[in-house]
Amino acid sequence: MCGIIGILSNEQVGGRIIDGLSRLEYRGYDSAGVATIDQRAIQRRRSEGKLQALRDILESDPISGTVGIGHTRWATHGLPTHQNAHPHATDRVAVVHNGIIENYQLLKNALINQGLVFQSETDTEVVVHLIDQALKAGKSPENAVRETIEKLEGAFALAIVFKDNPDLLIGTRRGSPLVLGINDDELFLGSDAWALAPWTKKVCYLEEGDTVIMQRGAEFTYEIYDAGNQIVKRPLKELNLAIGAANKGKYSHFMLKEIFEQPQTLSDTLLSLVDEQSKTIQIESPFDLSNKILRIRLISCGTSYYACLMAKYWFEKMAHILCEVDLASEFRYRDPVLNSDDICVFVSQSGETIDTLAALNLVKGMGCQTVAIVNVPESSLARAAHKHILTMAGPEIGVASTKAFTAQLMVLNILALQAAEFRKVMDKEAVLKHFTDLLHVPKQVSQVLQNVSEFDKLGLRLSQARDILFIGRGTNYPVALEGALKLKEISYIHAEAHAAGELKHGPIALIDKLTPLIAIAPNDAWFEKTASNIQEVSARGAPIFVLTDDHSFKVNAHEFQNICLPKSSSVGNCFIYTCAVQCIAYYTALHKGTDVDQPRNLAKSVTVE
Repeated sequence: MCGIIGILSNEQVGGRIIDGLSRLEYRGYDSAGVATIDQRAIQRRRSEGKLQALRDILESDPISGTVGIGHTRWATHGLPTHQNAHPHATDRVAVVHNGIIENYQLLKNALINQGLVFQSETDTEVVVHLIDQALKAGKSPENAVRETIEKLEGAFALAIVFKDNPDLLIGTRRGSPLVLGINDDELFLGSDAWALAPWTKKVCYLEEGDTVIMQRGAEFTYEIYDAGNQIVKRPLKELNLAIGAANKGKYSHFMLKEIFEQPQTLSDTLLSLVDEQSKTIQIESPFDLSNKILRIRLISCGTSYYACLMAKYWFEKMAHILCEVDLASEFRYRDPVLNSDDICVFVSQSGETIDTLAALNLVKGMGCQTVAIVNVPESSLARAAHKHILTMAGPEIGVASTKAFTAQLMVLNILALQAAEFRKVMDKEAVLKHFTDLLHVPKQVSQVLQNVSEFDKLGLRLSQARDILFIGRGTNYPVALEGALKLKEISYIHAEAHAAGELKHGPIALIDKLTPLIAIAPNDAWFEKTASNIQEVSARGAPIFVLTDDHSFKVNAHEFQNICLPKSSSVGNCFIYTCAVQCIAYYTALHKGTDVDQPRNLAKSVTVE
């Protein structure tokens, strides 16, 4: 989850390392640091807190050197303090690290018994001392790194510089992503290609177990070694990223900008999957991977998991196929029972979510066919799956996902429709109507965003609450779950979501006059039952706020408000009401004064287990 930058150049690199880290701060912002080699000495600056604190230090105490590494941290081992900030270093070597060294305590104890003194609480410092010991014993930097990584268990990406080798930069990865950037007169490392995009259009995605040795001589050269220490060639890729996405434009926060981009990203995603004129699906069917589909498995984490919960309704209702949804972080631990005809779909915004990637590798090892739904075409998940489908959300900078989530919903809905066609359970008329409903979705979401003043007012009211409950039925239940997650992510208000029918089975005990209820209640097949549940809550005195397209709906409550939304089809409602709960979360956090784009303790790309 941490961000890594490395640069080997003929020019000063300190300022550009900071610029690169600014594009990776979504990966972690507990602390930051940079190290360079200059005059055969390691120069290092570190700070706790966000990157601006490091910038302030560098203004008063600049750093020089033409090779360097930088890091922005999401804390795992040890508090987010200056002492625990990366890079970690000895007199000979400096290292930045993304991931977790699982056997660090065993290694640390052995090193302490040899008389070494540790300066931090991190697992990373073990790596530094192991490399340093190998260098002290006369090993070359390359062999010192190889010897060290053979001792490590867990997931890691490392970038390493050496005091006595100012023309050398080494990167290595196992489980965590690392990208090599290539120019004629510079070489780069990054934990995300996005960070390298302003400097180079030519990148190479290191594969599992790879180590890259980057050197500066008369020319800049690199060699990649695989896990077996054999020189390998990895394909070069051309970057085509929208650098302008890093600009908030007229919006006060990236999250708000990305909420308002959804009409376009939904349209882009839909039209990448279907032909608007013929109303036919254009993507290659993943269902031809199986002789007969016995079951669809959807596996993911966090927000993507809620997208999968919604898709379960679609696959079972539209395609009449058994669909199971699993949390990737738990999937491996119950010894899942799989069939070779199962289609396993893995959903991840970054394509680097380590729990989801580990689940995919388990499934592949059991002979099942895999499909990845991702927003990054060269991500680890996309490259590991048998097939992958891209969402067209574009770069998402706000840590709380918005447009990436609704783009995932669009892809999953099209997949459910494709499964229905594959199984011949929807006639042509029903398929055409479904296409028409989907084509209306971007405009309907735009209508929600044309008047956000109601969400602003509601956010002001909710910002005073300590606890908030969400309810919904059917596909509105995953919307409620996503609404509660967004709210607690960025406002830090405790929020829960429950299936509306489950309130009386326990959660209604939480209801009082200080606990607002937000009901997701379009006038659909489940409306009457949800309305009854709302009445049950009103009888207990809770403030009630109903998201609905039934403008006449009323309950007798001491505080009550309808938030009126456009009428739509059942599938359209999923997108409309998702957009609404995103706006509620945003304006609640805005009025509460929290950091909307970089909420505490969170990071965008979860690359640790």
